[in-house]
Amino acid sequence: MTGLVLSQTRVRSAYAAAILTDLLQLAFGPLGWMLADEILDVVAMIVITRLIGFHPLFLPTFVLEIVPVADLLPTWTGCVALVMMLRKKGSDSGPPVHDGPVIDI
Repeated sequence: MTGLVLSQTRVRSAYAAAILTDLLQLAFGPLGWMLADEILDVVAMIVITRLIGFHPLFLPTFVLEIVPVADLLPTWTGCVALVMMLRKKGSDSGPPVHDGPVIDI
């Protein structure tokens, strides 16, 4: 997804998807329901990737969610926050790579 312009709507939607996923996994508890946690993780990764583009940090987050009790941590929310921080830090180092409005986070 090169050239993806991050609007406020996209970023807010990514945060909302991450928070919703983390809350649902917390509600399911450490044991979860049969495959529900895994399905939530797959959906979260797809939705967040479509909203803000792929980042390699999504992969360890996805794997960490397989570990029992670790899915009680807000891993998706933390990952989205870290990715947005890294992208902002990376965009400050030079001129914008794409045309269009870019949000300041």
